[in-house]
Amino acid sequence: MPHSLIFDHMFQLPLPFAEKLLRPVIVYLVLVLLLRLFGKRELAQLNPFDLVVLLSLSNTVQNAIIGDDNSVTGGVIGAFGLLAINWLVVRVLFRSRRMTRALEGRATVLIHNGQIDRKALERERLTREELLAVVHRQGFEGFHQIHRCELEPNGTFYVEAFDPSVADKRHKELMERLDVLSREVATLRAQPSGQ
Repeated sequence: MPHSLIFDHMFQLPLPFAEKLLRPVIVYLVLVLLLRLFGKRELAQLNPFDLVVLLSLSNTVQNAIIGDDNSVTGGVIGAFGLLAINWLVVRVLFRSRRMTRALEGRATVLIHNGQIDRKALERERLTREELLAVVHRQGFEGFHQIHRCELEPNGTFYVEAFDPSVADKRHKELMERLDVLSREVATLRAQPSGQ
C-alpha cells in the first residue's frame, strides 16, 4: 500500500469537522444528565453489577462519539471535544454554587446518630448489607459506632464516628505529653545556671 494511501486513510475525515465536535459534546451532556437521574450509586460502584454498567457504558457510547470514523484525526477531534466540554463544565461549576448543586446534587445522610435512614437508603437504592460493607471498609464494626454517614454527590462515602479513633486518641495524648515537656524545658531554661 503506498504511503499516501496510508496517510489518507489515517487522517481523512469521513464526517464533517463540526459534527465530530458536536457528537462528544452531546454524548457528554446526556451522560451527565443520566448519571444525575440514576443517582450516586452508579458512581460509588458498590458491587460488580455497577462496575459492569460503567465499563459497558463507555463502549456503548463510543460509536455515538466518533461515528463511522476510525481515523486518527477523528479520534483526536472526538477526544478534544470531550476534554473541551469537560473543561467548560468544570469552570462553570467552579463559579456557580447553584449550578453545582443542580448538576451534582447534594450529599445524602444515610446514618445519623447510629440510626439508618431507611428512606434515604431506598432513594439511593442501597441495601443495608451494602451500607454495612461500606462501614466495615472504614474500620467500624457496626452502625452503632457511626455518628454520621453521607453518600457524597461524587459517589464517595463520608463516615464520622461517635468516638475519636484510636489514632486520634494517641495523637492527642502525644500532643499533651509534648506540651508538658515543653513547659518543663521552659522552666529549666528560666532557672539561673549553677542551681
